[in-house]
Formats: sequence, structure tokens, C-alpha cells
Amino acid sequence: MTKKIILGSLLILVVTAPLHAQSQDWKTEKKVNVVFGLIQPIFAKGFNIEGNYIHNRLIFDYSHGASLDLSGQSVTAEMREEGLAVHMPYTTGFGVGYRLKEWINVRIEPKWHRFEFYYDDEPQNSANQITSYNTMSLGVGIYGHYQPFKNKTTFLKGIMIAPSIRFWPTISSTLKDNSFTYLNKNTGTNEEIKTLDVGPGFTPFIFNVSIGYSFNVKRK
Repeated sequence: MTKKIILGSLLILVVTAPLHAQSQDWKTEKKVNVVFGLIQPIFAKGFNIEGNYIHNRLIFDYSHGASLDLSGQSVTAEMREEGLAVHMPYTTGFGVGYRLKEWINVRIEPKWHRFEFYYDDEPQNSANQITSYNTMSLGVGIYGHYQPFKNKTTFLKGIMIAPSIRFWPTISSTLKDNSFTYLNKNTGTNEEIKTLDVGPGFTPFIFNVSIGYSFNVKRK
């Protein structure tokens, strides 16, 4: 599944690249984008919203994901054997970037994340929680930006598609020594929970496609 997401994101970036190549007005644009990630609701039953402010070639963003649930095929084989589920009540942060072209930009992104661990077959409440911790990641992202109806004069003009490829390694964690040992009721042995990264398979790589709307800011 991860390979399909990677290939899909790369394909969108490659296909949309020539569509904006001849435009130069983008270098003096002022815009606000609001987009919603598709991977979070599809694969983690959660939600993600991102806002961008574009000022000429600079881009500033804030994104917030909420109520992400990972279990079954969304966790590692070891965690499936132990019967664990991971709940992420939030993953949030900002980014500052530079537009290389109208259709692509790169950003530096500090983000904060919350991990909570439960048994997969139990209600997710404080009484059943095995452990929890917070992490901070610091990485980079490459973002595409495609408006398929940009030349229209109707409301369709602002519709946008934004594929992204990000590398967000964890740089700090509140989990002491980055490890928690407990007696797992499914295996009957002591198991270890470690500090995780935030991407698919708990790697630092994240691939997403967002959809939303772009609003031009009127120039004085």
C-alpha cells in the first residue's frame, strides 16, 4: 500500500509539472489555501486540515490532524501479534517554505504528536491505556500544487490538488529512555513499546494527497 501511495504522489507531481511551466505571475502571488488530507480518513479513520499563506515565493503553513486510529494492517506485524492499537488524538505543527516553481514548494516543518497505546479489543479510555507519550519531529516536505480549473472564471478556479512527500524523523520523546516494558496479556510475556515515527508503518516517511480550495488575496 505504501508503494502505491508513493508512486501515486510522484505521478501527480510529474504529470502536473508542465501545466504551470509558462506562467510567471505566481512569483508575486498572495494566496490562502485550505486543504484536507485524504490519507488520514481513508487509512486512519481520522481528519486533517491544513492552511497555507503564500506571499510571493514564500509559503507558511499550519496543519492539524485529529483522532487517528491505527490497528490491524496499519501497525507493525509485532504489534499485531501483541494485539495493540495506537490512537493519535492529535498531530499538529507548522512549516515555512519556498516555492521553487508555481506547482512545487519545499518546507521545513516542526511537528508535535501524541501516541496512546491500547489493546485492540478494548475501549480506548484512561483505565485501559497501556502507556502514552508525546513526540516532536523535525523534517522537510515537498509539496505539489495543481489547480485544474485555474483559467476558469467561475468558482471552479480555486479547486486544488496537493500531493506531498515528507520526511519527519522524531527528534524528541517524553517516553523515558524511548522504551516502555509491560506484561502483555495476549502473549503472556514482557513486551516493549518504543518511540515511534509518525508515518505509515511508523516510519518517518509520509505520503499524502490533499484536496481543497485556493483563494487569491486582492492586491492593493
